[in-house]
Amino acid sequence: QVQLIESGGGLVQTGDSLRLSCAGSGRTFSGSIMGWFRQAPGKLRRFVATINWTGGVTNYADSVKGRFTISLDTATNTVYLHMNSVKPEDTAVYYCAVDTPEGDGWDYWGQGTQVTVSS
Repeated sequence: QVQLIESGGGLVQTGDSLRLSCAGSGRTFSGSIMGWFRQAPGKLRRFVATINWTGGVTNYADSVKGRFTISLDTATNTVYLHMNSVKPEDTAVYYCAVDTPEGDGWDYWGQGTQVTVSS
Protein backbone atom coordinates (compact mmCIF):
# COMPACT_ATOMS: atom_id res chain seq x y z
CA GLN A 1 0.00 0.00 0.00
CA VAL A 2 1.43 3.33 -1.06
CA GLN A 3 1.52 6.00 1.63
CA LEU A 4 2.57 9.62 1.68
CA ILE A 5 2.78 11.00 5.19
CA GLU A 6 3.15 14.75 5.64
CA SER A 7 4.39 16.43 8.78
CA GLY A 8 5.76 19.72 9.99
CA GLY A 9 2.73 21.95 9.79
CA GLY A 10 1.65 24.25 12.57
CA LEU A 11 0.93 27.79 13.67
CA VAL A 12 3.62 30.34 12.87
CA GLN A 13 3.91 34.10 12.63
CA THR A 14 4.45 36.26 9.59
CA GLY A 15 8.09 36.15 8.55
CA ASP A 16 8.82 32.83 10.24
CA SER A 17 10.26 29.73 8.62
CA LEU A 18 8.81 26.23 8.50
CA ARG A 19 9.80 22.92 6.97
CA LEU A 20 7.26 20.43 5.76
CA SER A 21 8.19 16.78 5.18
CA CYS A 22 6.51 14.07 3.15
CA ALA A 23 7.71 10.51 3.53
CA GLY A 24 6.74 8.02 0.86
CA SER A 25 6.50 4.26 1.28
CA GLY A 26 4.99 1.18 -0.30
CA ARG A 27 6.67 1.29 -3.72
CA THR A 28 9.65 2.65 -5.55
CA PHE A 29 9.38 6.31 -6.50
CA SER A 30 12.34 6.32 -8.83
CA GLY A 31 11.61 8.38 -11.92
CA SER A 32 8.65 10.13 -10.33
CA ILE A 33 7.92 13.80 -9.96
CA MET A 34 7.17 14.89 -6.40
CA GLY A 35 5.00 17.89 -5.73
CA TRP A 36 3.51 20.11 -3.08
CA PHE A 37 0.06 21.63 -3.38
CA ARG A 38 -2.04 23.70 -1.01
CA GLN A 39 -5.68 24.42 -0.42
CA ALA A 40 -6.86 27.47 1.46
CA PRO A 41 -10.34 27.60 3.02
CA GLY A 42 -12.97 28.00 0.34
CA LYS A 43 -10.41 27.82 -2.45
CA LEU A 44 -9.32 25.23 -4.98
CA ARG A 45 -6.20 23.15 -4.45
CA ARG A 46 -3.27 24.88 -6.12
CA PHE A 47 0.20 23.91 -7.25
CA VAL A 48 3.08 25.10 -5.06
CA ALA A 49 6.24 23.34 -6.24
CA THR A 50 7.55 20.23 -7.95
CA ILE A 51 10.86 18.44 -8.16
CA ASN A 52 12.13 15.90 -10.65
CA TRP A 53 13.42 12.71 -9.03
CA THR A 54 16.57 12.26 -11.05
CA GLY A 55 17.69 15.68 -12.14
CA GLY A 56 16.52 17.86 -9.32
CA VAL A 57 14.63 20.10 -11.73
CA THR A 58 12.29 22.30 -9.77
CA ASN A 59 9.29 24.47 -10.53
CA TYR A 60 7.51 26.96 -8.30
CA ALA A 61 4.31 28.91 -8.26
CA ASP A 62 4.96 32.63 -8.68
CA SER A 63 3.45 33.29 -5.28
CA VAL A 64 6.17 31.30 -3.48
CA LYS A 65 9.15 31.79 -5.78
CA GLY A 66 12.15 33.07 -3.85
CA ARG A 67 10.61 32.14 -0.48
CA PHE A 68 9.97 28.39 -0.69
CA THR A 69 12.42 25.66 -1.67
CA ILE A 70 11.54 22.07 -2.54
CA SER A 71 14.12 19.36 -1.98
CA LEU A 72 14.26 15.59 -2.15
CA ASP A 73 16.10 12.86 -0.27
CA THR A 74 15.95 9.87 -2.58
CA ALA A 75 17.52 7.59 0.02
CA THR A 76 14.50 7.99 2.29
CA ASN A 77 11.83 8.84 -0.30
CA THR A 78 11.22 12.11 1.51
CA VAL A 79 10.33 15.39 -0.13
CA TYR A 80 10.64 18.64 1.80
CA LEU A 81 9.18 22.08 1.45
CA HIS A 82 11.29 24.75 3.11
CA MET A 83 9.10 27.77 3.72
CA ASN A 84 10.76 31.10 4.51
CA SER A 85 9.29 34.54 5.07
CA VAL A 86 5.80 33.10 5.38
CA LYS A 87 2.78 35.34 4.93
CA PRO A 88 -0.84 35.05 6.11
CA GLU A 89 -1.82 34.17 2.54
CA ASP A 90 0.31 31.02 2.85
CA THR A 91 -2.26 29.67 5.30
CA ALA A 92 -3.62 26.43 3.86
CA VAL A 93 -3.61 22.68 4.08
CA TYR A 94 -0.48 21.49 2.31
CA TYR A 95 -0.50 18.22 0.41
CA CYS A 96 2.30 16.26 -1.17
CA ALA A 97 1.70 14.19 -4.29
CA VAL A 98 3.52 11.84 -6.63
CA ASP A 99 3.35 11.65 -10.42
CA THR A 100 4.74 8.21 -11.26
CA PRO A 101 6.32 7.38 -14.61
CA GLU A 102 3.61 4.86 -15.50
CA GLY A 103 0.71 6.87 -14.16
CA ASP A 104 -1.47 9.58 -15.63
CA GLY A 105 -1.29 12.73 -13.58
CA TRP A 106 -0.85 12.88 -9.81
CA ASP A 107 -1.28 9.25 -8.77
CA TYR A 108 -0.90 9.43 -5.01
CA TRP A 109 -1.71 12.08 -2.42
CA GLY A 110 -0.93 12.56 1.23
CA GLN A 111 -3.50 13.40 3.86
CA GLY A 112 -2.36 17.00 4.23
CA THR A 113 -0.83 19.11 6.98
CA GLN A 114 -2.23 22.43 8.17
CA VAL A 115 -0.11 25.56 8.04
CA THR A 116 -1.51 28.67 9.68
CA VAL A 117 0.33 31.98 9.50
CA SER A 118 -0.78 34.69 11.91
CA SER A 119 -0.29 38.35 11.13
